[in-house]
Amino acid sequence: MEKDWYTENFMIDPLIPADANQLYQFMVDNTDRLKYYLPVTLANNATLEKTIAYIATKNKEIEEKINFTFAIRNRITNEIAGLIIIKKIDWANKQGEFANCIGLHEEGKGLTSYAVKERITFAFSELELKTLQIIAHKSNLGSVKVAKNNGFIWQKTMVNEFTPTNQAPLDMELYELTR
Repeated sequence: MEKDWYTENFMIDPLIPADANQLYQFMVDNTDRLKYYLPVTLANNATLEKTIAYIATKNKEIEEKINFTFAIRNRITNEIAGLIIIKKIDWANKQGEFANCIGLHEEGKGLTSYAVKERITFAFSELELKTLQIIAHKSNLGSVKVAKNNGFIWQKTMVNEFTPTNQAPLDMELYELTR
């Protein structure tokens, strides 16, 4: 699919309070997909009240330049198709890490790769970061593909880097893109 399809049909913008019902429903609809690698995000959206607080927190984090959480939104329906986050920003070293999630109905269409590409431009030009990271488990083929599709280069295996809820720690793969 061409980039025009994405640009015409999707946009990436900050969450707004009016998104609360929809974001909460997105989390409910995608719980099984998100519980393993994004348990904290899922827990922070476990109820509508928590989702309202999550959106307020994420907007405050943008204002304070701590983390940048954006909705991947269908331009036509205004529906949230996923989230893309620039987190763990180290301003001294000009480094940040991408995290993302995509809804089941949009998986495999290249939408996450498109969203990361768009936020790479934002991270390098507006935030003036120099190194971007994607950390993924080798079995998370979608995230590995997103990293490779956007020119991220495998750096190393990070031993016991991530511990899923009630599971043993996992080794994670570090991919980086430098400006």
